[in-house]
Amino acid sequence: MTRVLVVGSGIAGLWTAIRAAEAGCDVTVVTKAALGDGATGWAQGGIAAAMFADDAPARHAADTLAAGAGLGDPEAVRVLTGDGAARIRDLIRFGVSFDRDDSGLSRGLEAAHTRARILHAGGDATGAAIQAALVATVRRRGLRVLEHTTLVDLVVESGRVVGIRAIAAERAGGASPSKSDAVVALRADAVVLATGGTGCLYRHTTNPDVATGDGVAAAARAGAVVADLEFVQFHPTALAIPGTPLISEAVRGDGAVLRDAEGRRFLLEVDPRGELAPRDVVARAVWRRMAEQGGAPVVLDATHLGADRLAGRFPGIDAACRAAGFDWSREPVPVVPAAHYAMGGVATDLDGRTSLPGLWAVGEVARTGVHGANRLASNSLLEGAVFAERAARDLASAAAVPASVPPAGDPTGHAGPDAAARGVSERNSFDAHQPAAAVVDREALQALMWEHVGLERDAAGLAAASARLDAWRAPDVVDRRTAEDRNLLDLARLTVAAALARTASVGAHTRRDAPVPALERQAA
Repeated sequence: MTRVLVVGSGIAGLWTAIRAAEAGCDVTVVTKAALGDGATGWAQGGIAAAMFADDAPARHAADTLAAGAGLGDPEAVRVLTGDGAARIRDLIRFGVSFDRDDSGLSRGLEAAHTRARILHAGGDATGAAIQAALVATVRRRGLRVLEHTTLVDLVVESGRVVGIRAIAAERAGGASPSKSDAVVALRADAVVLATGGTGCLYRHTTNPDVATGDGVAAAARAGAVVADLEFVQFHPTALAIPGTPLISEAVRGDGAVLRDAEGRRFLLEVDPRGELAPRDVVARAVWRRMAEQGGAPVVLDATHLGADRLAGRFPGIDAACRAAGFDWSREPVPVVPAAHYAMGGVATDLDGRTSLPGLWAVGEVARTGVHGANRLASNSLLEGAVFAERAARDLASAAAVPASVPPAGDPTGHAGPDAAARGVSERNSFDAHQPAAAVVDREALQALMWEHVGLERDAAGLAAASARLDAWRAPDVVDRRTAEDRNLLDLARLTVAAALARTASVGAHTRRDAPVPALERQAA
């Protein structure tokens, strides 16, 4: 029986665990917080799938490739969109109750989709509904789960991943303040990374505090190929209050518009699609308009939708706005961009296999190729389901043949610089003969990334960020917080190296010192 460790408990991790167990694997789920925590439960916008008479997978694929700015993998996109309807039916069997109308399943429109194909559950609680259904399935089937257990490193023997080192917190919710937590070694025939994204690299993010890129950092330290780390999607509409809660793309899909400090709707000056342009276009337009008005937020105007519509369609967002003191049915609300989604990650093939035998990756931690340089709205939950299903099928055999993934070292293609990955461990090592470097400060790192590696970058800023990052050293890993800080430092270095290597602007990677691609100029 194949022993499988699944690290992470969002849609990708739980789906993989459930299906692998069904295929006869001995599965253990390892998760840093509680089983129901993570980014999946925060997903508001919905899940995209071509399953209506006026739509087709090929049309969904064309929209996905267009949003990816020419860097999406057509075969991966074909798999994503072709398998979408089947995975939606699986979710319904898992117990997800998608919203319905008189015609059956109701559907919405979001930015850069040419058809209304976005399914929701509970209005703006799609991710929470999916997470609850999958957690209930895991509990009902009695899968082994280790909660409050943080990935430290992959264990590699003879070139193959054979397990992980992890920290098991002595008390739920985190580390003991007075002593180190227990380091445990967990062995397996196959390890699946499903650790989510990297939003906590930045000062402003829509992600939960578990999104510290643990899987990408651990995989890079172990020698796995990582790719596309320079492509970070910033959501254009996070509520401009502490914590920057997300205001879903679906609000603009329903007709809300963005206005500047003088009340002007400005997106149509940038792109004929206005508020429904791809996220990178909208986020940059918001960023630049904020700069023009002295850093003041722009506002999202949904007042014409009315109180009943807003409360019924977006109950979570309505509650968040009102808790912050805004009645968004009567006044526009201030919004800012925030780090939202990582298009890059551990490079995989179409079955989730990485360049290291014994290691798979699924969900946001993986770079499958479907997103290219910019993610199409509501494709993330679908990607988690589709590629988790394929990985679970593959895990049953757990063959030792390594996957066919892109070689590292080509900054003009998808793969990130392998020298940067190798340099991570070297720069984190401590030389007793050198003056002691300062231990990285998380808040300072996040501010540095926001300033120099955010929505717009240039060579000077990236070089300054690289120098500052090299001056820090990682902390000794004794608990969840120190493990996360080491990972954030490693990720920041890898991201800056990738952004320096890609000298052209494309998709979510915008270089102020490089011309805007002709395609984007034409769209504008």
